[in-house]
Amino acid sequence: MVNIDEVTAAPSPDLLTPDNCAVLFVDHQPQMFFGTGSGDRTAIINATVGLAKAAKVFDVPVVLSTVAAESFSGPLMPQLADVFPGQTIIDRSTMNAWEDEAFVEAVKATGRRKLVIAGLWTEVCVVLPALSALAQDYEVYVVTDASGGVSPQAHEHAVQRMVQAGVVPVTWVQVLLELQRDWARTDTYMPVMDVVKEHGGTYGLGVVYAQAVIGDHAAG
Repeated sequence: MVNIDEVTAAPSPDLLTPDNCAVLFVDHQPQMFFGTGSGDRTAIINATVGLAKAAKVFDVPVVLSTVAAESFSGPLMPQLADVFPGQTIIDRSTMNAWEDEAFVEAVKATGRRKLVIAGLWTEVCVVLPALSALAQDYEVYVVTDASGGVSPQAHEHAVQRMVQAGVVPVTWVQVLLELQRDWARTDTYMPVMDVVKEHGGTYGLGVVYAQAVIGDHAAG
């Protein structure tokens, strides 16, 4: 039973904050997009860049990784690389990023226990590191709309497999707003609105309208 005397206006420790998570981008590369058939690829690109900009707004540590960039899959998509100019991109031979020492060391260097993962394909390059990180007591959140599989069934079954193991499915807008969480946080309010206007679709248009009619202080 709930002890009313112990109820306080405090957030759950399960929530993502700028201080407790890191974002991992795995294999957002041309060849991987060519094989993605679970959803609209332009939408996946938009969600991926929106997630990247959300991480940047809140100064969340980011790990960028590719697989066989020079021999098969091509470079990290430029829209993502441009958000983090000069950041090292870890290229691997392993489909499971968690079996690559440099990748794991980069994750460890963030000092964060909550890992937000997005990648291609969901059923391979997302599932494998997600389950591997879970096995080593990380909390894992997978951004489903910034990830894609070779078919709708492959993506959906991969998400189901991860959820059954304990992964939390989220969307990029959910991550953005969970990091903001209070419109009174004025230092990140306008940058968040800029990300929403650029990548939030009709939500972003709603912000444009609200700011035009009500003013720049229009919230949410």
